[in-house]
Amino acid sequence: MSLLQAFEISMLLTSVCAVLLAGWLLWQGKQQPAMPALAGFAAMMALWCAGHIAIMQHWPKVGMALVLANPLMPMFFLHFALQFVADGQRTDRLQRYWQRWKLPLYAVTVLLIASSWYWRGGGVASTAGFNAFFVFSGIGWLNLAYTVLLGVAAHLVLYLGWLQHTGNKRRSIVAMFLAGGWGLLLATSFVFPSLGLNWYPYPMLLLPSYLLLLVYGVVRYQLLAINAFANKALLWLGMLLLVLALMALVSALLGQFGMQALSVVPASQLWLYSVLLLLLSALCYRPLASLAQKLIYPGVQLNESLLALWREQLLLCDSWPQLAQQASALLSAQVRQKVQVLLPDANMTPDSGASLYLLCQRDDTGWHYQLQGWQDVTPGYRLQGEVFAALLQSQCRIFEQSLKLAEAERKRLDQQHLVELGALSAAMAHELRNPLNIIAMAATAIDASSRAHIQQQLKRADRLIADLLNYAGKLQLHCAEVPLKALVQTVMQQQDWQGVHCQLDISAEQTVYADSYRLQQVLINLLDNALAFCRQQSDAQICLSTLQQGDQTRLYVHNNGPAITAAQQASLFQPFVSKRAGGSGLGLAIVRRIMQAHGGTVRHRTDMGWPVSFELSFSAQINTAKEPQHG
Repeated sequence: MSLLQAFEISMLLTSVCAVLLAGWLLWQGKQQPAMPALAGFAAMMALWCAGHIAIMQHWPKVGMALVLANPLMPMFFLHFALQFVADGQRTDRLQRYWQRWKLPLYAVTVLLIASSWYWRGGGVASTAGFNAFFVFSGIGWLNLAYTVLLGVAAHLVLYLGWLQHTGNKRRSIVAMFLAGGWGLLLATSFVFPSLGLNWYPYPMLLLPSYLLLLVYGVVRYQLLAINAFANKALLWLGMLLLVLALMALVSALLGQFGMQALSVVPASQLWLYSVLLLLLSALCYRPLASLAQKLIYPGVQLNESLLALWREQLLLCDSWPQLAQQASALLSAQVRQKVQVLLPDANMTPDSGASLYLLCQRDDTGWHYQLQGWQDVTPGYRLQGEVFAALLQSQCRIFEQSLKLAEAERKRLDQQHLVELGALSAAMAHELRNPLNIIAMAATAIDASSRAHIQQQLKRADRLIADLLNYAGKLQLHCAEVPLKALVQTVMQQQDWQGVHCQLDISAEQTVYADSYRLQQVLINLLDNALAFCRQQSDAQICLSTLQQGDQTRLYVHNNGPAITAAQQASLFQPFVSKRAGGSGLGLAIVRRIMQAHGGTVRHRTDMGWPVSFELSFSAQINTAKEPQHG
């Protein structure tokens, strides 16, 4: 291949790439307002390259006219730069100036180009490797100077944008500067003949790379679609290089296989035919693929817009039943048959009116789908069902994660609310004791009967406040080995038994690792409840016993009072659900909280031979019990 052919192919490739990019950028202008101006830059680059080809093909007037239209390239790029860096304080003034002077500046540019055409701002000369090449003359030098000035202005605007922007936009500006430096290096050789230098413009052979690098650097951080386009472009470029190498090998071997006619074909023509064949294949690939799909899967209408619609509709669902119903409606409308989608958490039963089913199930490995009853469905509808099922499977995974996050957030807010409520309750309980003390002091001046009644109610109020503080306040444990029998006997001495018989079946050596003060609170609350319910019976009995199982100690508190109903058992340890007259409703809730702080448990038993039994379980030693617990 001669240098002349190499130059012509380079200009042709640059022109074709520029036209394709201009069309694509105009299409993307709906999403990015600055892209149409960049499309204008690409279009002018295509015309500029076409001008060089026209000169080489002996169309000098057309070629010189296209080359002298060069100032429109930086003009469009300046327009693009001002739109690209918009929305910043430093460029607000520039934007105002641009809106005022945009049309006059375009008019000056067009006027200069027309003047260059009229007064012949260029000519054609013979130089190294070329019989005809463009050279500037007369007003053409003003044309060139104006072009350079516009390019400098555009890059100054980008510099101001680089100062004010961050993130992807700043990265795009850096990429533009790097591409601009590369383009300046390549374009320098364009003026060699005009300066009287008889040098071949080798850098211009790489001109196709400048436009690609510039546009890709601009939009790769702004439009994700260009990255997919670049991925395909690299694939096709690799295939092109492979075809060129293959053609070179075939050309060398054709003579060995007796194909003399083909062996004398110039390698450049074989390469050109191969490139054209590859480009034709690229252009025909999508239509042929679409046609093949329609032939193999008739009736299928799968495209990006349909998938986006499905995804959007499924994302609107906020419950499993709604997701199942929406999925059923979408798929039924698509395959024109009634389809029922069954999800594990939607609580739906198979509909006898549906002939097709889509099951989405979850196991230890994740979500899976299964199509049932689709054996007689046409391949096109079967494909649609498979695609929809894969999309629904992904949506189920996303929806499950979102529900878990929402539940975790709800629990966090509930916990925070309980903490705040506990702090408020503790503060209010402390404040209530001040007016109660004043009432107690004021009651000393009244008659004995009224004073006794008031003091009785004050004691009750003080007990309610103490229970509220125990439940809602900070709970800090100081644990040690506690002799269980001695502790129980101490608590028993504080109770008013009133004829209730108490049996103690605890070994003197039995110990538990606990906070003795908090354990006394547990026993006092359990014994108070037991006495309140069985004191009115003639044969009232209470029994405390222990059982050692491995490293666990179990303490039982039995009584023969009225059995607790099944309805009451469901909320037995919840606060403020007491059925005992005069109770605060916090006794058993305090018991559970103290036992949980010890790392133990409390539960109600009905299988111990007593109407009412409570079981307290202690581990041998709970180190975490030494840490403070907050309500």
